[in-house]
Amino acid sequence: MAYAATTDVDAEELRRRIQAGPHSLWRYRDFLPLTQAPPRDTLPAGWTPLLRADRLAERLGLREVWIKNDAANPTHSFKDRVVAVALARAKELGFQTIACASTGNLANAVAAHAAAAGLDSYVLIPSNLEEQKILATGVYGTHLVAVRGNYDDVNRLCTEIAGEHEWAFVNINMRPYYSEGSKTIAYEIAEQLGWAIPDRIVAPIASGSLFTKVAKGFEEWIELGLVNGTVPTMNGAQAAGCSPVATAFAEGTDICRPVKPDTIAKSLAIGNPADGPYAVELARRTGGGVDSVTDDEIRAGIKLLAETTGIFTETAGGVTTAVLAKLAERGDIDPGERVVAVITGEGLKTLDVVRDTFETYEIDATYEAFEAKVPGAVAA
Repeated sequence: MAYAATTDVDAEELRRRIQAGPHSLWRYRDFLPLTQAPPRDTLPAGWTPLLRADRLAERLGLREVWIKNDAANPTHSFKDRVVAVALARAKELGFQTIACASTGNLANAVAAHAAAAGLDSYVLIPSNLEEQKILATGVYGTHLVAVRGNYDDVNRLCTEIAGEHEWAFVNINMRPYYSEGSKTIAYEIAEQLGWAIPDRIVAPIASGSLFTKVAKGFEEWIELGLVNGTVPTMNGAQAAGCSPVATAFAEGTDICRPVKPDTIAKSLAIGNPADGPYAVELARRTGGGVDSVTDDEIRAGIKLLAETTGIFTETAGGVTTAVLAKLAERGDIDPGERVVAVITGEGLKTLDVVRDTFETYEIDATYEAFEAKVPGAVAA
């Protein structure tokens, strides 16, 4: 039953039904665009931790900050959610081959989920992608194609291929289903907060799909009476080297002019964001905004999150954390707000960006050397 299409439901009964479901995004099966039960040969995406980050909040001068850690998904990013939904629907429609255009995380997820389902897969990526993401894609036995060009070049090529081959490109011809997977982030946040809505969400923006679909998830549950309140203030985060949405927001327009990406945050490097105008409208409508941060600020954001929460995030999470810090420093966040930052990927995917950001003390194997060279090592 598609509950999102009607308000004629008993909220308490629906909550019980959800809580009786599996510890994966399929507990929200009734809100997703499938006609059959989810296939059994899928990786268990979703139901990732929501962690209260008191030390991060204290560092930023805020009362309550939570981290939605989607790095805990099977291939260590939120892309497992969208691929799980797109693949399930593709199987319903009879597709035998799954494909995608990707900046890295989606490549990992498509290759892994196709392998689990026994489907053939093709993954097209920019040729300059981080080595860690390339290795974590090829290992699943996919057809890995590196294209000389940026993500927008790859996406255009995939659109042409989709017109000639009967393949399910998850983020092209399957995009309406794929994008719905991101709603489950909002469902989980609300359920994990005790059926409550946070005051503010800070989330990264690449195409703008995740950002807008998280808000849609809250809207659906408000309409059904599962939670009370209004959609959170929505703050989007972009890298300064690829910030068409942040630029449009700052200029007071809905037009996101395409840019050529130049940033270490390659997972957010979409210069022509499909859902950019909707992201701008959402940020304005909820009283939020869209900010960008430099590469140095991204590295600082990765370090800040790691030092205060023990969570090592990739560059996209560094963007989100750096924007959260910027909002706090500017005074845009009321100290009493409940804020959730959405961390979308694992730091092991972008190891090179933290190289040379800390010191290693190399010593001889003697206690004297230890005391001489390591700060704070002298015994009291």
